[in-house]
Amino acid sequence: MSIEIIRDPLWNNIRLDPLSFELIDTPAFQRLRYVRQLGLAFLVYPGATHSRFEHALGTYHLARRTLTLFEEQEEFSAIGRDECQVVRIAALLHDIGHYPFSHALEEIGALHHEEVARPLISGGEVADILRRELGADAPERIVALIRGESDSPLQGLISGSIDLDKLDYLRRDAFMCGVSYGEIDVDRLINALIVLRDPETNRPGVGMIEKGLSALESLLFAKYQMYRNVYWHHAVRSATAMYKRVVADALDTGTLDAAALAAFTDEGLLHDLAGRSPTPLLRSLRERRLYKRAFECPAAHLAAGAAEWIADDRALTVAVENTLADELGLEAGELLLDYPEKTQMLGLDLLVQRPYGEVKRLTAAGWEGAINLPKISEEFYQSARWLRVYTAQRLAINPTKLIALASRPGQEVRARLKQGDSLLDW
Repeated sequence: MSIEIIRDPLWNNIRLDPLSFELIDTPAFQRLRYVRQLGLAFLVYPGATHSRFEHALGTYHLARRTLTLFEEQEEFSAIGRDECQVVRIAALLHDIGHYPFSHALEEIGALHHEEVARPLISGGEVADILRRELGADAPERIVALIRGESDSPLQGLISGSIDLDKLDYLRRDAFMCGVSYGEIDVDRLINALIVLRDPETNRPGVGMIEKGLSALESLLFAKYQMYRNVYWHHAVRSATAMYKRVVADALDTGTLDAAALAAFTDEGLLHDLAGRSPTPLLRSLRERRLYKRAFECPAAHLAAGAAEWIADDRALTVAVENTLADELGLEAGELLLDYPEKTQMLGLDLLVQRPYGEVKRLTAAGWEGAINLPKISEEFYQSARWLRVYTAQRLAINPTKLIALASRPGQEVRARLKQGDSLLDW
């Protein structure tokens, strides 16, 4: 079996077996070369032009490294070579369904990229290769792993508390942005991973030795820092809000077909929109004339559940944006609301081997008096997530009135719009 070697700036040499190399050469995978890993972050961090292609290779590389280490463990003997190959390929293909500019379009209601990946893996050239090399059910097994629905004992490597995807993207994103926030002890984490038997079901699964929890803390801190300083940076979120509104408007007017979104590259989508609907908002985005902050407030200063309609109800959010713009003397599309989609800093459900051999499950409840990662994770999340209002020109908006508006339940806001009453004089 011949092995191809690709040079990578983060992991140096990435070794590819013939099956992986053949899959990489498919059009579906090659598209990832032209989908930026960090969406519009390159408008703030010029080095952030790396793609989903590099990240997919890096995740595959970490899967190979981890499975090689697992071979030394006694419990791993029950896991077959076939299962390992399926997991390696799942790591390679896990982002094949990503939209242009990364996750942004999922925030306006587009299908999740893991669901978009299903037909790309289960049909066409990719599926033909997988069935020929790994068996008739290989595409379905890989899709289940990517979606976190597999009963494979190695599911945790692809989707879970300590999946390898996180280890690559945090290190790679920090490296390419030129920041130190994403520095995590990847070697320590990988070497702390172990195949353990669940004490309740006796089924094998991916776990960790307790000494590795300090490295898991470093992962949590790195993720928080990257969200606060890169992923949710105010200017990155301004560009993202502008992009979301451009695409949402094109979908609403029928200029763009939602079913075609996943086939575009980053520049391909912007070029297509410029040809079909050259709006002032799109022109501002392409020329990096980003909207400015007129208001901002951290989630920690809002009541629990406040403003979630901005993240969850796209139609209501657009209606509120247009009404507020009119009240403030702006044109439709010149005021944008942004409240990043709710996410977890660290979802915990992990088997941990204690120093004397006991296996215990670490969940969001933590270990009383010992492990406070869940509490720290929630506090980090509340600190990193901000509600913001962006406008095409600088202006100040009464923060008390905006917080009052954002804190109202979505149904009350919708009723207010229907009545035609002012949103800033509740």
